Amino acid sequence: MLNGARLAVTLLTIVPLPTGAVDRAAGRWAMLLAPATGLIVGGGAALVLLLGDAAGLSPLLGAALAVAAMAALTRALHLDGLADLADGLGSGKPAADALAIMKRSDIGPFGVVTLLLALLVQVAALAAAPQPPVAVLVAAVAGRLALPWACRTDVPSARPGGLGALVAGTVGTPAALAVTAVVAVASLVAGPFGVAAVAAGLAAALVTLRRAVRRLGGVTGDVFGALVEIAATTALVVLAAA
Repeated sequence: MLNGARLAVTLLTIVPLPTGAVDRAAGRWAMLLAPATGLIVGGGAALVLLLGDAAGLSPLLGAALAVAAMAALTRALHLDGLADLADGLGSGKPAADALAIMKRSDIGPFGVVTLLLALLVQVAALAAAPQPPVAVLVAAVAGRLALPWACRTDVPSARPGGLGALVAGTVGTPAALAVTAVVAVASLVAGPFGVAAVAAGLAAALVTLRRAVRRLGGVTGDVFGALVEIAATTALVVLAAA
């Protein structure tokens, strides 16, 4: 479990921790503990918001800086995954060709537009949320709740190697449900809308996951990153309506 926790932090944040054996057992724990890493990313963004408020910055500027902080704390890997998945699915090509497109270092038009819209929605929603520091914490955790669900035993890997192959199929549905229950209870810090935000974020991620698996034949690291961003963005939109 400890090795899995270190792996989760190393994979999902910029914090470098020494890890032991990187195997499927560690990968399973990393995905189960993934929502907890949202406290690191969301906590950093919440601190930026608090400092911005103390400095008299506008809510919009504070939100933009907080979103930038989240990108920095994750090396923008999740955003990169969102852009790559948009390019792959938007291409309309067969699975092998779509996967090849996703593996390229450049970003196509579908990826650029998706990335731009996602960031705009995140900033606008966070600026409109009644309690931005709380909202960004809940959204960051909710985003990473998508990962144990994407690694359920009935979800295959689209490629034989990489992160998808390491963690795909490692999490049982009961374990994913248990993690979801913990996150739902913790999200009550934002009131009833916190639970609604978690539920909406997870629903959006699961719809995207189903689409990705049908088109690509399974999950990849890019799919995981995209699911995190989609769930977190959806959660922020719900919290903005609170």
